[in-house]
Amino acid sequence: MTTGADCRVAFADTLIELAANDPRIVAVVNDSVGSSNLRGFRTRFPDRLVNVGIAEQNLVGVSAGLAGAGLMPFTCGASCFLTGRALEQVKADLAYSRHNVKLCGMSSGMAYGELGPTHHSIEDLAWTRAIAGMTVIVPADPIETVQAVRAAAAMAGPVFLRISRMGVPAVHDDAYRFAIGRAAQLRRGDDVTLIATGVLVHRVLEAADALSRDGIEATVLNMATIRPLDREAVVAAARRGPIVTAEEHTVVGGLGSAVAEVVVETHPVRMRMLGVPGVFAPTGSSHFLLEHFGLTASGIATAARDLLRDGR
Repeated sequence: MTTGADCRVAFADTLIELAANDPRIVAVVNDSVGSSNLRGFRTRFPDRLVNVGIAEQNLVGVSAGLAGAGLMPFTCGASCFLTGRALEQVKADLAYSRHNVKLCGMSSGMAYGELGPTHHSIEDLAWTRAIAGMTVIVPADPIETVQAVRAAAAMAGPVFLRISRMGVPAVHDDAYRFAIGRAAQLRRGDDVTLIATGVLVHRVLEAADALSRDGIEATVLNMATIRPLDREAVVAAARRGPIVTAEEHTVVGGLGSAVAEVVVETHPVRMRMLGVPGVFAPTGSSHFLLEHFGLTASGIATAARDLLRDGR
């Protein structure tokens, strides 16, 4: 099992730093101070943390009101509930009204493993990227999380930040510069392109290493922004050849779908979309669930080999 840093720590540390210099920033939670790692924020800024209790529609509505009063809410809660229970408010109160609220979906994907399908957040990217005016960002590691939080604070308008609790190793170094709407190329190869987001980015890098040992060279793209998508990077990948996408999300409407939409419109190529295949994920540890759905370095490498073999 791969271990690494919890991106929630980088998120919370960055939010405290930003709030120290920007009095507009407030944190709004649904009884989720601990799970959002905001105890330090509460200690530092006790008057700038609003806890609405377990009431997600109110969570988003209150955040919209605070934004209307000139504040910048970072609205934090378990991603499955923040999006699923309050989607109407996200659509109408935030996106349609263009309020400057940063939705922070914590413990996203299958990080809540043992709590089962009710707590798996494997539809949040499909829901949020379908809403007009919503920027959707999925950081891959703590370095990118820091920069994504800063970028979200610097732009006007609603943002959905998908923050995982799974430990992930760094895939970027200190020279990395995140930009909304731009993919990061982490490796170059001409045989196949592997596009991933969030906690699967380090796994596709490991898959690329395994493929290279077999003489297959893969380009690896970290697609941290799901909306707006880096269309130029996708088109360039399609022109090189087949594409494999990997995400900790259903294959319906997420990263793979977003990439496929660009591919079919511009330069059709063979694709394989890896994720949860349109089913409810079972109950089990996050490690078990990723193994169950083939979202491992070996599973991704096998999918790429199969895709290349089928195209010959």
